[in-house]
Amino acid sequence: MPRARDNLIPGTLGLLILKSLSHAPLHGYALSRWIEQQTGDVLRVAEGVLYPALHQLEGEGCLRADWRRHDTGRRAKFYSLTERGRKRLQEEAARWRRSSRAVEMVLALGEG
Repeated sequence: MPRARDNLIPGTLGLLILKSLSHAPLHGYALSRWIEQQTGDVLRVAEGVLYPALHQLEGEGCLRADWRRHDTGRRAKFYSLTERGRKRLQEEAARWRRSSRAVEMVLALGEG
């Protein structure tokens, strides 16, 4: 039976983008596939959501973009982290871990 895909939790797309680019520069499609693969195909990022988020992060100085040729020979815009993006990744990851631990604590409570 195929797995159901979940929507992204609001506020997590930026964090996932920053994390995906912490390994190497990627173009949009590869970035989307990386997120799908790393989440076991549970999370899916639609183009209509991905590209506005990439442009916003670029505008905030967290990403740098440049045109390159990828494996197929076609030109694509590759995104990479800036120093500001690396710092934001650390901050957002810490915030996410704190919040998710708090939610887990609540979920672990027995029903009364």
